[in-house]
Amino acid sequence: MNPIDNPYTPGAGTQPHELAGRDELRGSLSITIARIMRAKPAKSMLMVGLRGVGKTVLLEQMRQDVEAMGAHTIYVEAPENRSLPSLLSPQLRLALLKLSRLEQSKEAATRALKALAGFARSLKVTFNDIEVGFDQEPEAGLADNGDLEADLTALMVETGHAAKAGKTALVIFIDELQYVQTEQFAALITALHRCAQLKLPITLVGAGLPQLRGLAGNAKSYAERLFNYPEVGALDEESAKKAIVNPAKDEDVDIEEAAVKEIISKTQGYPYFIQEWGSNTWDLAEDNPITRDDVINSTDLTVAQLDESFFRVRFDRLTPKEKDYLYAMAKLGAGPHRSGDIAESMQKKVNEVAPVRNSLIKKGMVWAPNHGDTAFTVPLFDEFMLRIMEE
Repeated sequence: MNPIDNPYTPGAGTQPHELAGRDELRGSLSITIARIMRAKPAKSMLMVGLRGVGKTVLLEQMRQDVEAMGAHTIYVEAPENRSLPSLLSPQLRLALLKLSRLEQSKEAATRALKALAGFARSLKVTFNDIEVGFDQEPEAGLADNGDLEADLTALMVETGHAAKAGKTALVIFIDELQYVQTEQFAALITALHRCAQLKLPITLVGAGLPQLRGLAGNAKSYAERLFNYPEVGALDEESAKKAIVNPAKDEDVDIEEAAVKEIISKTQGYPYFIQEWGSNTWDLAEDNPITRDDVINSTDLTVAQLDESFFRVRFDRLTPKEKDYLYAMAKLGAGPHRSGDIAESMQKKVNEVAPVRNSLIKKGMVWAPNHGDTAFTVPLFDEFMLRIMEE
């Protein structure tokens, strides 16, 4: 096959040719946006899932979907070392400047920009990574108390009034939400709750690892009533087949049924792995149609590429003790595993390895599906650990 025509797109957050299996989630968000534009109640959405299931890709597609509905959006990714105010402030400024250009929302947006100026100045001491331009002078008493929860709530309320005046909605997209610190997450939840009470057209669409559910509940007890938590997982067989077959078909290339089944078996339906296997199989295949042998011939190369990119970048962040812990997990199988079983396999007591487990949770490498259980957040990472450690 001509590599220039390769329709598969492995990469971090790269939009695939066929976004299969996600129509229900996209439709659900469309309903939410339509409702809040009519001042009807609707829950915000926090999507949870393992690495490699396409959460980032889905967020971007959803952003495009809601903008096509006439909503305004802001999009941020939450890294481990940045504060939420520093991420939101510049994006809120851009959204408010757009609203200030609409005649019907100009006055409300100008007031919201004053609130943003007060918010940023008052919290600059606490969050010294806030960098945002000021388009209006702050108004005394407006979002400038220096208390994150109160000030963010005031800022979001003013922004909500601006969106309402503009007969639109503001949708906040945040990726990797599990990295937002608890007190900052709590402030955001409080602000969203107040906007919902006032029927203001602001909603959050977040994405993160499975522990996000627990983090939201720990931040605010009423979070379970404020959010829906749809799970983004591996594709079912029919959706995986579409993700494999349709991109090739659009290039007038067929894939034999046995080849499709082989890719699904190798990837377990995880979207990122499908893109990797599809891309390498395409490049190595010499004739149309693509066969099962082509898939098998691409496996060593695909596994090596995943090891050096998708898996290795996470492995290299680990301390020796963390590597030992994950290796012990891997030897027990894919999981989840009881923490006691992992400790026993390391010939340690649970309390001895508990700090290592907590560190791995903070790094987003493992999570606790149930109390006392531990599971990988990265699909097939157990197989990688066995390969890399035994080498």
